[in-house]
Amino acid sequence: MPSLRSWLSASLLCAATALPLRAQDDAPSSRRQVVPMDSARAQLLYVSNRPDDHPVADYERAMKSKAATDSIFAARAMGVLKFSMVTYKSQAGGMTIPAYLFEPLTPKGPRQHAALVWVHGGVHGNMDQNYWPFIREAVERGYAIITPDYRGSTGFGKEHHNAIDYGGMEVDDVESAADVLKALPYVNPDRLGVMGWSHGGYITSLLLTREAQGSPFKAGAAIVPVTNLLFRLSFKGPSYQRSFATQAGLKGLPFENRAEYIRRSPYYWVDSLKFPLLVHVATNDEDVNFEEARPLVDALQARQPTLAETKVYVNPTPGPSSVGHTFSRRVNRQTLEREDSPEQIDSWNRVWAFFERTLGK
Repeated sequence: MPSLRSWLSASLLCAATALPLRAQDDAPSSRRQVVPMDSARAQLLYVSNRPDDHPVADYERAMKSKAATDSIFAARAMGVLKFSMVTYKSQAGGMTIPAYLFEPLTPKGPRQHAALVWVHGGVHGNMDQNYWPFIREAVERGYAIITPDYRGSTGFGKEHHNAIDYGGMEVDDVESAADVLKALPYVNPDRLGVMGWSHGGYITSLLLTREAQGSPFKAGAAIVPVTNLLFRLSFKGPSYQRSFATQAGLKGLPFENRAEYIRRSPYYWVDSLKFPLLVHVATNDEDVNFEEARPLVDALQARQPTLAETKVYVNPTPGPSSVGHTFSRRVNRQTLEREDSPEQIDSWNRVWAFFERTLGK
């Protein structure tokens, strides 16, 4: 047992060692080392939480581009399928949502067809002509397809653009599109599915997890989906964060509104999955990086093995942009025909087999 003298010596030594730190902490500000602010770096890192600061766009140019897409779809559809532009009211505040409707030329009969809501991607994106060869194939397989340009989509002016609500009311907008399909006499309302790539896959995942309690959808395919906004915003940095923190429904970054970002992330809703969900991801994805995608895949495999069907494509043949992120969207932009790779063929074979199994032929 140490003597009283040795104990006192050790205590005094510890106190003496700590004194410089306390003295430095207590030193007047005039004696502290001041690090000058790097104004250029501060500006680079600054992320506003004011909706008035949401990034602006060339709204007129986007509307002209959308008009061109309308005419391309109309021309391509002639003699192949029935094409129309429709609108409907969202269950979230009654907002008017524009959409494209693609239907078989000669339906089989009352309630004989399955149908899909096809969700476009992009933080601010829209349904464009590059989806054409895949939509055509879906209709040829007997599906009716509606493609909503939910709030935040481009090509409909400033108000629609700035109404963006990522993972919020936009999910309600997409779910409401099911009502249009149910009203078609040849569509069986018990055979509705939903699918999308990237942000479209993200909404698909939320519809089958967070919104599953009253979901009209019986199955969904989420290809290279966004999965976890807490991880994603950290990984992508300020230039990406500005499109989120300035949304009226978020008003800040995850550290300011953590619960809402969690609520809007499919990864945290895996245990709520009620219907079959197919998920395909790519290891060379440079948009939804594999570091973000893999935890969702692992969680689905571990906790929802009977409902989830997943596949990881290892370095698939690159698509037209973002390398692996568009591996199953390989399209010739001039002819609007598929430019198949082995991985694209495999992914689509799995998608169609999945929907035939879950929605029926």
